[in-house]
Amino acid sequence: MPAFLKGGFFMLRIVHYNCAGMDVHKKFIAVCIASTDFKGVTSYKKKRFATFNSDLIACRDWLLKNHCSEVCMESTGKYWIPIFNILESHLHVVVANPKYVRAIKGQKTDDKDAMWIADLFKFDIVPSSYIPDRNIRKLRELFRYRYKLVNERSSEKMRLQNALTISNIALGSVLSDTFGKSASSIIEYLLSGQDFDPEYCKKLLLKRAKDKADDVVASIIGYEISNDQAIKMKLCREHTDYLSSVIGRLDDAITELSNPYDELIQLASDVPGITETSARYIIAEIGPDMSVFKSAKHLCSWAGLTPQNNESAGKKKSCRVSRAGAYLKPLLVQCALAAIKDKQNPYFRAKYDRIKKRRGHKRAIIAVARMLLTCLYHMFLKKEAFQPSDIHYEELPEQLLKKRKELYIQQAIKLLENEGMTVVPPSVA
Repeated sequence: MPAFLKGGFFMLRIVHYNCAGMDVHKKFIAVCIASTDFKGVTSYKKKRFATFNSDLIACRDWLLKNHCSEVCMESTGKYWIPIFNILESHLHVVVANPKYVRAIKGQKTDDKDAMWIADLFKFDIVPSSYIPDRNIRKLRELFRYRYKLVNERSSEKMRLQNALTISNIALGSVLSDTFGKSASSIIEYLLSGQDFDPEYCKKLLLKRAKDKADDVVASIIGYEISNDQAIKMKLCREHTDYLSSVIGRLDDAITELSNPYDELIQLASDVPGITETSARYIIAEIGPDMSVFKSAKHLCSWAGLTPQNNESAGKKKSCRVSRAGAYLKPLLVQCALAAIKDKQNPYFRAKYDRIKKRRGHKRAIIAVARMLLTCLYHMFLKKEAFQPSDIHYEELPEQLLKKRKELYIQQAIKLLENEGMTVVPPSVA
């Protein structure tokens, strides 16, 4: 809150009387301690440290020696992480987005940047980034690495598909999955260098693919695999198999690290469109503690599922959703696509259809993803199961309706018993 001074001027109220600002770089950090006395006069102490562990420990000891327990630094790439790891157990560290602590152009040096961060932080006007606990950070690192590997595997599959197209093989036009068992067997047969036998090729097809046997043969006849394309396809298949094995090992490690959150995972997996695997990945991004977010709207904004404010001269300009949530947003969109296809619980499908009529498919999917995240926020906060209050019971299947009726009866009996009443079942009466 602003404080009134003599002369009719207002100034911000100082919150942190002894704090530090850090300007983080790859090889060194510039640290400035801002100490404010009871008269409001601030004095500064500046010092530079290397980013080796011994120097970071010396920086921590120097801050503690000067009775400084509040530190603010900007999140510069990955360079802030080793500093945070050493300081977090002894000091309160605020990691800020660079756009909130950017200094004025023409007045920038490393020491001045550290002083500027300290001046902003002493008034407590720098919003802190959400940094989860160490276990969640480990989960997040593994999940994000998995996300990168999945993208890499998809790129390899596209390269193989391009090689098939160049070789006049149109398997992708007939079979839905070029990396399925039937397609893989056919590609391996073609790469073996043997003369093409249509009858033998038909025997390689499995299950439903046998119904397309004639189309598969027609898509292959006349093919020509050059030496370079054969080498490329073999390497793509080997690399894809290797990436799949690595992703499987990552999934095992993520499952082991997420065991302490089994209760929340089971809660989240009851939501349509969210599996246990998806729930683990969501918890790896947002964490189990929802009290760090002010509200469900704050969480959705942090995940990049809400449009930004863009108003000038009383006119509101159109704007897209923010670019935040680079890993969480695609995951929630995939869950939303699965939720609108869930026939057992058409709750999100009904909402999707209503929004799609007015706003189109893309905005409707983003809206459903935001609904999913809002549901998870309240479920994690209250430790309650998925029970939307605006559900339309006439749209539910009979089995699900019966299940929900039994649940509501149990809740009603429990409420009456808590009030001191005795409920006798009809069969006993």
